[in-house]
Amino acid sequence: MTSFTREHVRIPAGADTELDCWLYLPSTPGPHPAVVMAHGIGGVKAAGLAPFAEVFADNGFAVLVFDYRHWGRSGGTPRELLSIRRQREDYRTALSWARHHESIDNDRLFIWGTSFAGMHILDVAANDPGLAGAIAQCPLVDGPAGMAKVPPARALRLTATAVADLFAGIAGKPPRYLPVSVGPGSHGVIATNDALDGLDRLTPADGEPWPNRITARSLLDIAVHRPVLAAGRIRCPLLMVVAETDSMAPTGPAARAASRAPRGELYRSRGGHYDVYAGGLDHTDVLRVEVEFLSRHAGDRERAGHAAEA
Repeated sequence: MTSFTREHVRIPAGADTELDCWLYLPSTPGPHPAVVMAHGIGGVKAAGLAPFAEVFADNGFAVLVFDYRHWGRSGGTPRELLSIRRQREDYRTALSWARHHESIDNDRLFIWGTSFAGMHILDVAANDPGLAGAIAQCPLVDGPAGMAKVPPARALRLTATAVADLFAGIAGKPPRYLPVSVGPGSHGVIATNDALDGLDRLTPADGEPWPNRITARSLLDIAVHRPVLAAGRIRCPLLMVVAETDSMAPTGPAARAASRAPRGELYRSRGGHYDVYAGGLDHTDVLRVEVEFLSRHAGDRERAGHAAEA
């Protein structure tokens, strides 16, 4: 195993703000293959991403973990706004920064996303031919399918709150917020049986800001996006880690994405949506599968580069 360091970096994003990031660098000589990582809906980098980044770095990968704009320690107002367009831009901003870092091999650059970030992973991978690979775990890849899992009465109430918040924003009023993870029957975005278990498992222990809320208008951005339809255009290797009993992200579209991608791979993880994280039923095996995928395809790209030079 390789030792590593972690430093705090800020990356300019948009017109007037920055992404707050952790950069992990192995102690061995570079340039290193690298992974660019971000969280899912309402998530921040301190909410359970470090265990993945540390293992990747321990296996020789540089890792750039970032908070989206409006979230965590990144800039942007209003706070806790989810914009699919901006979050995909943030991935591309982080990738561009990584490609220009002297310790990173830009021919061996991977993207990684969990849960809602599956919406971004498929889109970015389909439109970036330079990637060495992509990983999406317990991923949401079809907005309408995800919304269909919400009971109709609760969906109507959430939609009414979202529309009211949209008009409040147009009128210049403060945002209306919804809690992200709540117990079954409560008014919030995720009200599954394991939502509070997931919240407990991912809550940062180091004081990082994570208020478990989202601007209600953000929900209107979800239902119209279907990146699963872009899977056939993904030319890089794609690993889909799909939980057997996922109560949040529909597993059918995620499995179809793996089959439609020309170089798609599928791993069926044990347990539910939150069992891929530290403390979960399948965390250790998920890490093993992801490290094997990264190492195999980083080696493929390195060998291809040497062959081209010969």
